[in-house]
Amino acid sequence: MDLFSRSWAALRTAVAEIPDEDFDRPSGCTGWLVRDLVCHLLIGAQDVLITLVTPAESEPTADAVTYWHLVEPPTGEDPLDALIPRLAAAYGEPRWLKFHFDDVGSAAGRAAALADPAARVGTRDQVLTVGDYLTAYVLEWTLHHLDLIAHLPSAAEPPAETLAAARALLEKIAGTPFPAPFSDKDALLIGTGRRTPTDAQKAALGDLASELPLVLG
Repeated sequence: MDLFSRSWAALRTAVAEIPDEDFDRPSGCTGWLVRDLVCHLLIGAQDVLITLVTPAESEPTADAVTYWHLVEPPTGEDPLDALIPRLAAAYGEPRWLKFHFDDVGSAAGRAAALADPAARVGTRDQVLTVGDYLTAYVLEWTLHHLDLIAHLPSAAEPPAETLAAARALLEKIAGTPFPAPFSDKDALLIGTGRRTPTDAQKAALGDLASELPLVLG
C-alpha cells in the first residue's frame, strides 16, 4: 500500500512539473507523445477508482504477479491505443489535461490510502485483494514514470524503493532474476523491451534474452 502511494505520488509530481512545451515531446511509449501518456495515466487512475469500489465476495483468482498477462508487442492497431492521442489532443492546452489528471489522480490516491488491503475487488474478470491489486500497479506506475521522462533528462526519476519493488515483481513474472549487475532501471527497461540490451548485457541475460521482451497486458 505504501509503495503504491509513493510510486503514484512521484508520478503525479512528475506530470505536474513538466513544462507545457514538453507535452509535445515523444514519450517512452512508441507512437505516444507525453500528452498521450498522461491521458493514458488519467484513464488508469479512473480504473483504480472503479476497481476499489467494485467489491467481490469470491476467493481471489489472481495476485500481484498473475494479474499481469504476457501479450504480443503492440502494433498500433488496438482501438483504445488509437483513441488515446485523440482524447489527449481534445484537451487543447496542457494545463487542462494536467488539471483533470491531478483531480482524478489525487482522488485515486486517497481511495487507495483509505482502502482495506485485505478486502477483495473485481477487475478484468479477476478477483484480487486490494493489497495485491495496488502492488500490481506499482509496476505499472513505475514503468510509465520511466516512459514519461524518457526524453526529459532533467525530470526526476521514480523513487529507488519503487524501482526495486517493480523489478522484483517483474522478475517474478519472468520466473527468474535479472543479472545482479543490472540496475533496477536497466532491468525494467530491458526486460520490457523499452531498451535494447548491449552485447554484454545480452550475454549476461543468457537464456532469458530469448524470452524478452516481457510485454505486460
